Amino acid sequence: MKILVLNCGSSSIKYLFLDMSSPENADVLAKGIVERIGILNGELTHKTQDNKKYTSTTDIPNHSKGIDLIFESLLSKEHGVIDSLDEIAAVGHRVAHGGQYFKESALVTKQVKERIEECVELAPLHNPANLKGITAMEKVLPNVPQVVAFDTSFHQTMEPKAFLYGLPYEYYDKYKVRRYGFHGTSHKFVAKKACKLVGWDWKDKKVISCHLGNGASVAAINCGESVDTSMGFTPVEGLLMGTRAGNLDLGALLFIAEKEDLTIQDTNNMINKRSGVLGVSGISSDMRDIEKAIEEGNERAKIAFDMFNYRVKKFIGSYAAAMGGVDLIIFTGGIGENGWDTRREVCNGLEFLGVDFDVELNDKKRGQDLELTKPGSKTKVAVVTTNEELVIAQDTQRIVSNL
Repeated sequence: MKILVLNCGSSSIKYLFLDMSSPENADVLAKGIVERIGILNGELTHKTQDNKKYTSTTDIPNHSKGIDLIFESLLSKEHGVIDSLDEIAAVGHRVAHGGQYFKESALVTKQVKERIEECVELAPLHNPANLKGITAMEKVLPNVPQVVAFDTSFHQTMEPKAFLYGLPYEYYDKYKVRRYGFHGTSHKFVAKKACKLVGWDWKDKKVISCHLGNGASVAAINCGESVDTSMGFTPVEGLLMGTRAGNLDLGALLFIAEKEDLTIQDTNNMINKRSGVLGVSGISSDMRDIEKAIEEGNERAKIAFDMFNYRVKKFIGSYAAAMGGVDLIIFTGGIGENGWDTRREVCNGLEFLGVDFDVELNDKKRGQDLELTKPGSKTKVAVVTTNEELVIAQDTQRIVSNL
């Protein structure tokens, strides 16, 4: 079964085309991205299985045109990977927000689209673009089944004590203001993968998953279910991130807004785009730039680095307390997979949780699946690479196969 996975943004479409003949070892036939949709000089970058790269520039007025370009690349005589669109058995979509409606991936129906539409106000930058991708695909491949996977669905197992805020309850009733959490597809994937790596069944263990990148979150997973997560009503809550503030005193935010005469939009931009590692360091949101600056003696870069690691460690400790212990701590995402120094700093001092961290092994490894604790460690630590697109493809195959 050949499946096309789409991740539609407001002005871009990321895509991955896989042969799912072997679900656990899917064969990536092609991947790419369409950028600058609705902007002059749109661009498509297409890579084939043998890593050959093709780019083209043209005006891309809407998502329908973007998807047309993707199909042209897949069918191209020079760099295509299929002879006919009939080879596409199903399409899987990443959707940012499913609200409280979806606890798992779902087959696209009229009602499902209506529910996604109802969640637009919860994810105004993402859900409309996700819907555009679904609609555009329906026009081109009307008889091909489509499946949607939600960033929020894995966390719908949280209890009210974990997902409610200390606000008047009426705002939950009226506006559904609560913690939803994100990165759910990644947390679910790496929890299964890491447990398999160390020879465990993830449904028997207490796992803390740290998805660390420009956007970052931690999840507490007890016996295969998410019981808490650091991101909230929006992705700005929780850890210090590339440009997002993470947890902060709301009184401090109101104080700054009043002093600086900030509008709601100004305030939103500050906590989402001007804060985090970038705001503290004054240098960059990219941890690689921060590490370089630290080597050059930049004090604020070191403060931002320490803040990032310290908050990850705090969440690990609080989630271990919430679950009554932890069996496995996972690092994934761009920083989690490659930032050996972040892993070392976060795990330094976790001996009280039973972590016997192998510093020498950790400091040599980047971007590979590996257990990072010494033999006999009561609590294990592992680094695993994530693959959200593969999860979407697997869910798509599972749902479509049962039609």
